[in-house]
Amino acid sequence: MTTHDKTPLTYKAAGVDIDAGDALIDKIKPLAAMTRRAGANADLGGFGGVFDPKAAGFEDPVLVSGTDGVGTKLKLAFETNKHDTIGIDLVAMCVNDVLAQGAEPLFFLDYFATGHLETGVAEQVVTGIANGCKESGCALIGGETAEMPGMYQDGHYDLAGFVVGAAERGSLLPDTDSMQAGDALIAIASSGPHSNGYSLVRSVVERSGLSLTDSSPFSDGSLGEALLTPTKLYVSALKPILKDKLIKGLAHITGGGITENTPRMLPKTLVPAIDFDKIQVLPVFEWMQEVGAIDTEEMRRTFNMGVGMIAAVSQENVQTVLDRLNNAGETAYIIGELADA
Repeated sequence: MTTHDKTPLTYKAAGVDIDAGDALIDKIKPLAAMTRRAGANADLGGFGGVFDPKAAGFEDPVLVSGTDGVGTKLKLAFETNKHDTIGIDLVAMCVNDVLAQGAEPLFFLDYFATGHLETGVAEQVVTGIANGCKESGCALIGGETAEMPGMYQDGHYDLAGFVVGAAERGSLLPDTDSMQAGDALIAIASSGPHSNGYSLVRSVVERSGLSLTDSSPFSDGSLGEALLTPTKLYVSALKPILKDKLIKGLAHITGGGITENTPRMLPKTLVPAIDFDKIQVLPVFEWMQEVGAIDTEEMRRTFNMGVGMIAAVSQENVQTVLDRLNNAGETAYIIGELADA
């Protein structure tokens, strides 16, 4: 007969600290509150988040949802112990997707999973999420923190985000019926690799022999800081232009790069005729291609190469859109046009 230890077991002894989770919620309530917007009060603590599209000014809304993560870019956050911007990446990868459908991001929820909850690290991550939401005019109305002992290495965590946006019925993108050969393709600059291709990025760093604390060979600051530059948020610049119906289609340039993402906004009768020599390639990509001896086509189908969004615009509206984007602080320029398939 086996004699069992009679010491009382607890959830905390098993590796899950409910008190730490409660403390984290208390810390992030003010962060969520700063993202308040019409339609959401951004209070946390209920079993679900509530949003009222009518209070947000929509008359006949169509909802658009998106979900994403930040991939192995998280590994750089772990290795540098820098966690304050990775939440911006999470928000950006989600809200830029619904924006490409012509929708205004309304509310956001996050999922943070770790083996052992370190409230300081988690608070930094959620601070980035809240900052990304605030910049996008998107309410952080809820989320989930999961502490799962044995599932993750010490100091590691995973992130997922979920966003819901809305557009008035009939205004969703792409507007393929109005697209025609000769429409311009406008590039809107990225801030770097954003959150795509980081398995290859990390391979390049390894080959370079540099550590993440070494000076960046292509920018100011350390290499780790440069590679953790957060994904650019395009909502504030593009939302008023979309409202004025000056854009026929948007492509968010993520995994698959320019070559695979641009056709996703087009009808089968049209193809993108892009002059790649016009693309203002960022120094980070030039450095990676040289160090990694990466083929140009491989670069183009893995990374954004300096272009975070591509807009399809009629020739009569090109200058207006360029002026408005550049006046909003974006770098926008023509890289090609639509052509018959």
